[in-house]
Amino acid sequence: MTTRPAPAAPARMIGVLFGLLAATAWGTTGTAATFAPEVPAVAIGAAAMGIGGMLQALIAIRGIRSERGALLRHRRPLLVGAICVAIYPLAFYASMRLAGVTIGTVISIGSAPLISALIENRVEGTRLTLRWGIGAALGIGGMALLGAMEGNHEALAPNVPLGVALGLLAGMTYALYAWCARRLMQHGIEARAAMGATFGLGGLLLMPVLFAAGDPFLDSASNLMVGIYMATVPMFLGYVAFGIALSRLPSSQVTTLTLFEPVVAALLAIAVVGERLPPLGWLGVGLIIACLFWNEAPLPRRRTRRTRTRLSALRR
Repeated sequence: MTTRPAPAAPARMIGVLFGLLAATAWGTTGTAATFAPEVPAVAIGAAAMGIGGMLQALIAIRGIRSERGALLRHRRPLLVGAICVAIYPLAFYASMRLAGVTIGTVISIGSAPLISALIENRVEGTRLTLRWGIGAALGIGGMALLGAMEGNHEALAPNVPLGVALGLLAGMTYALYAWCARRLMQHGIEARAAMGATFGLGGLLLMPVLFAAGDPFLDSASNLMVGIYMATVPMFLGYVAFGIALSRLPSSQVTTLTLFEPVVAALLAIAVVGERLPPLGWLGVGLIIACLFWNEAPLPRRRTRRTRTRLSALRR
């Protein structure tokens, strides 16, 4: 099995910054959705990702036209990515409604880097290192602790087990559409065109859901503002930043960076929504954040014999 060469330092730094920016924007979605409690979760998801995806396609329309031949040649990752884009928000927002904002977000986002690394291992032949295994153990342990926490208020978490299951489905589809978009870029398709085509097609698939379940958005100004905010800030601007990160880093690294999202979501859920987690729940959050830093912090490089020889020559 082969390993992918590391991206250049400036490109990596830009990728890291935009990955964290995307995670911060997405971390606001769960709390924002609580301001429209009468809008079904599927409608929230369809409006957010559907309209946001269409906006992505709109700003990338020239690139999509110029790359249409390449997109057709590589239609398999395009179609798989678009289907996952359509499934992800439905599972994600339903998970937060059933398990609470904190648990739903952490399970959905926390499982994605592990699944993404497994995809790259099986499809691209990248190596699963001991370091990855330790990070995976930290992440899985954190998710297990969170999944075991029923929460302190049944109204905020009416069905935690089902919410956790939907969160895992969201994490799988998130990892898959990130990998598919990255794959299109690796085939030479410009980043904006790859993201616009994937999310635009996924947004089209969500339109029937929005038309069928989205009437409550028109019932009040607050519901409508929630829909507009979700589509434009986290889903449009957030995914613009996500695309920039994907063009500079492997999908597994980008999905790991977005583990910062649960931190934002948890803080907002506590400060605004009134959610509470018992100590073991916070330990679970801490383990997942530890997984993020463990996987992203640079390790000191061990000196090879050639490196030591060169250093000795320089000292002379």
